[in-house]
Amino acid sequence: MKILVLGAEGAIGRRIVKEALDRKCEVTALLRDASLLGEERAALHVREGDLLAPGAIAEAAAGCEAILSAFGSEPGEGPLLPEAARMIVEGARTAGVERLIVAGGSGTLLAEPGVRLMDTPDYPAELRPLAQAHADAYEIFAASDLEWTYASPAAWIEPGRRTGNFRIGTVLMVTDEEGHSRISVEDFAAAVIDELDDPNFIRSRFTVAY
Repeated sequence: MKILVLGAEGAIGRRIVKEALDRKCEVTALLRDASLLGEERAALHVREGDLLAPGAIAEAAAGCEAILSAFGSEPGEGPLLPEAARMIVEGARTAGVERLIVAGGSGTLLAEPGVRLMDTPDYPAELRPLAQAHADAYEIFAASDLEWTYASPAAWIEPGRRTGNFRIGTVLMVTDEEGHSRISVEDFAAAVIDELDDPNFIRSRFTVAY
């Protein structure tokens, strides 16, 4: 499958690119600085550019069957996320790519029925604006006519190892017996490519944790 990966320079994006290549996908990565990717393979095509630039996504996505976005922003840069979401939807439509998988945030998951994780008392106040930006971006993807899927990691995600053993949920945060919600970046990437290979959440969302 030919895919375009956005945000490939980030920790999650790099793992998604590697996982996709390992599964024999042909990957185009659009990023501002190609040196940040750290991956060289025959099936990888790196394009330098700003996904927020008009036409950049549509041009990079030409001939692709799906777009995978791991575009993120740092605290304080939250407004970029809804803007990027609009550009991604527009770029996909222009390129004629219907399938979109977004690796998004966990703050919009429900910690319990009716209560978002980002609204719980223990959620860091400094991260709430960024979580709200992810929520705003999610609404843009969900309102589109694309075959979108929104993938949220566990509440705690960090580099680790790929085990291939994890649990899948939908809107409710997945926790272990001790109440912890965690996943490695490598296993989150595996779950994202699982959804690419075998779609189960078209026009819906899922989450992954141990």
